[in-house]
Amino acid sequence: MDTVNFRDLSVEEFDTKTFLEHATQQAIQRRYEDFLIVDVDAHHYETDSFAQICEYIEDPVMRQQAKYQGFGGQGLTTGAGNYQNLGGRVPRNQARRLEKTPVSPHRDVTLTKRWMDAIGVDICCMFPTPMLFLGVTPRPEVEVALARAYNRWLCEQVLAHEPRIRSTLYLPFNDPEACYKMVEEFGDKKGVIGFTVVSPHYKSVHDNAFMKTWAALEERNLSIVFHGAYSWGEDQSLSLCNKFLAVHALGFVWFNMIHMTNWLCNGLPERFPKLKVCWVESGLAWVPFLMQRLDNEWMMRSSEVPLLKRKPSDYMREMFYSTQPMEMVENRDALELTFKMINAETQLMYASDYPHWDMDLPSTIYDLPFLSETAKRNILGGNAKRLFNLEPVMSEAKIKRLASR
Repeated sequence: MDTVNFRDLSVEEFDTKTFLEHATQQAIQRRYEDFLIVDVDAHHYETDSFAQICEYIEDPVMRQQAKYQGFGGQGLTTGAGNYQNLGGRVPRNQARRLEKTPVSPHRDVTLTKRWMDAIGVDICCMFPTPMLFLGVTPRPEVEVALARAYNRWLCEQVLAHEPRIRSTLYLPFNDPEACYKMVEEFGDKKGVIGFTVVSPHYKSVHDNAFMKTWAALEERNLSIVFHGAYSWGEDQSLSLCNKFLAVHALGFVWFNMIHMTNWLCNGLPERFPKLKVCWVESGLAWVPFLMQRLDNEWMMRSSEVPLLKRKPSDYMREMFYSTQPMEMVENRDALELTFKMINAETQLMYASDYPHWDMDLPSTIYDLPFLSETAKRNILGGNAKRLFNLEPVMSEAKIKRLASR
């Protein structure tokens, strides 16, 4: 394979396979074809297909607004102005729009499979990107309409046609009744393995209005995923930060910490003991911190949380977590201790967060010296297979490598 420096490519020549050539070499050298790799947090840019999604909006007035106004900025929703992609220094986000793809299957299917094959992923769980900020829109009816349109579009145009792509569908958390209806309508659709709460929401997970949604998920053996994100301008505490570095470090963690604390302090693990809860895209360092803080308070004030029969950390060790963005600091002992505290061998799942600027390759797990071979395989795919009841599917690239041996 000829090595091409992507910096020398023109925008028109951008190609995912070329851009991820070094990742492909990692996959070959580490023989990823020998085991299942599941990526529980991969993204696409649903706004690239916004014209198609608009056609799924049922309200004719709002559909026309969406077509005329667009999505973010001054559009149908409020924008979250930022420079997350490092001022354009991550070209895959801009250049992807010009990458050449066949007419069929859907463009998102083609592009997703290209990067999956390149880095060694067999199955991915797909999330939207601009919609991660939809929860802070001042118009809850907009969130409901776009969530329903997106979920219908995703099920019909993507999930129905590609078994390697799955999704935990978007729940419009500003409207509890709409969340319940979403589970009822889409819970049995092909490729749906759960539902997602995008964490920047100002609704409490323990509100009685959500109880029938949690019950419906538990009855269907579907997982609930809390996907981290930030809210810079809308959140008063984060608006005190004047650097995106600070907002990114705190924001992705902050909202998940709030939701988990409320989940625990209101006894939801006891009320819904079979409901599997997963925390995505907020790293890992916050989990031991919250374990220690909540356990310490519980030992002094357990009478305030009578539904909890055990320490908060005991329940947290039974929850599931995604790796990305894993804090790869110089203190390797801290990372190893974090893995032990969260029972990583059975509860941690690999996530790339592709195509975002801070993505992680499978090697971030595979190369950790303190993990056993069993632990590596569990984290890279086995735990997700168990959590989401996945049937193993091998990528075409891996099948070719096995056949060539």
